[in-house]
Amino acid sequence: MVVFLLLVLMNMYLVGSSKGQLEVGFYGGSCPNVEAIVGGVVRDAAASDQNTAPVLLRLHFHDCFVEGCDASIMIDNSVEGDERHAFGHQGVGGFDVIERAKAEVEAVCPGVVSCADILALAAREALLLAKGPWYEVELGRRDGVVSNVASADNMPDVTDSIHTLKAKFLQKGLTDKDLVLLTAAHSIGTTACFFMNHRLYNFPADGGSDPSIKPAFLPELKSTCPKNGDVNVRLPMDRGSGQVFDSQIFQNIRSGFAVLQSDAALYQDETTKGIIDSYFGPLEPFFGPSFEADFADAMVRMGRIGVLTGVQGTIRRTCATFN
Repeated sequence: MVVFLLLVLMNMYLVGSSKGQLEVGFYGGSCPNVEAIVGGVVRDAAASDQNTAPVLLRLHFHDCFVEGCDASIMIDNSVEGDERHAFGHQGVGGFDVIERAKAEVEAVCPGVVSCADILALAAREALLLAKGPWYEVELGRRDGVVSNVASADNMPDVTDSIHTLKAKFLQKGLTDKDLVLLTAAHSIGTTACFFMNHRLYNFPADGGSDPSIKPAFLPELKSTCPKNGDVNVRLPMDRGSGQVFDSQIFQNIRSGFAVLQSDAALYQDETTKGIIDSYFGPLEPFFGPSFEADFADAMVRMGRIGVLTGVQGTIRRTCATFN
């Protein structure tokens, strides 16, 4: 236990010491149009694929939670040993959008902007498309030189208990409040029945269903994801508001309409339950906490995890391959 706490404190120190080296407007002199270029590519992609926003948000999250926000998830050497092929990254996409953005940036500012920074900018642009909050993106990350499938073994999982989820976020220097807020990214996008079968038919391991699911909601979920049905069928993670970023995801969690088991778990712990409830207090929305502002702050904090700056790492020419 002592060793674990020392590792957590060391990681939090590293996160804290890195964040000072990131800055808003980092490319102001070297590539002043980078944000406009990335934004244009993201908007073009979204025009032909409505799933672009949640896909890019998820890509940034999955990258940061492994080696840190270093674009290690982008590496694809066509071997199973790359991080991209980890079990915990199933269904992660958006790689082509990042590559297109990188190519356009390289055409204007060769060798200047990292893939890691493009990922962070693309996530912010994606959030805006879903009517989420705008926030300043701290820049100055450099790209990692390691991509190992085993490094993703400890990714947060939909079947994790609330205690496991809290521990995994703490290991990255993030708080319980960050856990709650970053989970709100599930306000947009879909999940596959593959991730629902355990909750619907084998919970905890006796052939039953998760009792935290509201009884009136269970037939709806089972109709979409029948036992022994097509595990690739998809359903919105935020019932009733799957295309717009908003706090409806928290209302669903409070009411027993959470789709994912890990989302429902947030209401099974007094601390995380209290955080969710704080956004529905009697003084909301005039004097209570701002869900949108708090989510934006959590995204900024996540973007500082394990960053490489200065002379660390590299600037890749293409995001899928090492230089």
